[in-house]
Amino acid sequence: MSLSNQGVQEHKADSGVYLGGPEKGRVAQVLREIKLKRHGYMLLAPYFVLFFVFTAFPVLMAFGLSFTNFNILEPPSFVGWENYANLFIKDEVFLIALKNTLLFAAVTGPLSYIACFFLAWLINELSPGIRSVITLLFYAPSISGNVYLIWQVAFSGDSFGYINAFLMKWGFILEPIQWLQDPKYMLIIIMLVQLWLSLGTAFLAFIAGLQGMDMSLIEAGAIDGIRNRWQELWFITLPSLRPMLMFGAVMQITSSFAVADVATNMVGFPSPQYAGHTIVTHLNDYGSIRFEMGYASAIAAVLFIMMLGSNLIVQKLLKKVGD
Repeated sequence: MSLSNQGVQEHKADSGVYLGGPEKGRVAQVLREIKLKRHGYMLLAPYFVLFFVFTAFPVLMAFGLSFTNFNILEPPSFVGWENYANLFIKDEVFLIALKNTLLFAAVTGPLSYIACFFLAWLINELSPGIRSVITLLFYAPSISGNVYLIWQVAFSGDSFGYINAFLMKWGFILEPIQWLQDPKYMLIIIMLVQLWLSLGTAFLAFIAGLQGMDMSLIEAGAIDGIRNRWQELWFITLPSLRPMLMFGAVMQITSSFAVADVATNMVGFPSPQYAGHTIVTHLNDYGSIRFEMGYASAIAAVLFIMMLGSNLIVQKLLKKVGD
């Protein structure tokens, strides 16, 4: 071997590309990166450990248990796809819960998301003092305690309920309507209450993002041909807020799919004809009451896949903002 060829081989060996092939070269590169940034990884290690122990590992364990028959008292026994087959073929209540959840998410998810952003956009135009007060007023319902009591009184089924009293006084109805016991109205009322509670973390994230915007972008946009507020919103504001928009979408999608407390407090558990039954209430039934953890894990896995799929779709849509 000539001296020149020997030098080339040694150079390749040093770079990790020649000896052991490309795979070994990539591994060596990753190890070098870890070594160079070891202090940063050491600082992040506690978070990653906690994330794996309390988030990633439970999710993986739930997927594993979904293929078993497990009642907590006895060791889990493998049943394959039986739990999933029972969910979609034999469990009629789950199909009702699935329909209610999808309808609920399709209505409240987009409406609450749009409402959060446009209210934040409008409030951002106010003076700092007024903006702080109005932000607190809109955000207060999401951090209040027993807020369901207000709506329970408003939709009470007797003549003393605010809605019935108003309708009877003005002659729209002759006798009280059982709002919280009639399957025709249950899901609509739950959606209304959820929308009222939806101005939470995403709402604050949008306001914070709007407050932190670089105003020079708006000035540059005016020079480049932006002529009205809607063009400014589409071409400048929304692209600048992509991280907040994604965060808000995740929060709103999660809350719309995971609705349970509102339904349970407003119409009871189980609700008449399961009109207010959702996937999470079905999960609570099998996981917290019947202790059929394998079946409950299958329900949780289906819900997780639905949430993940919705978030991926929204993420792709948000990439087109400003195009």
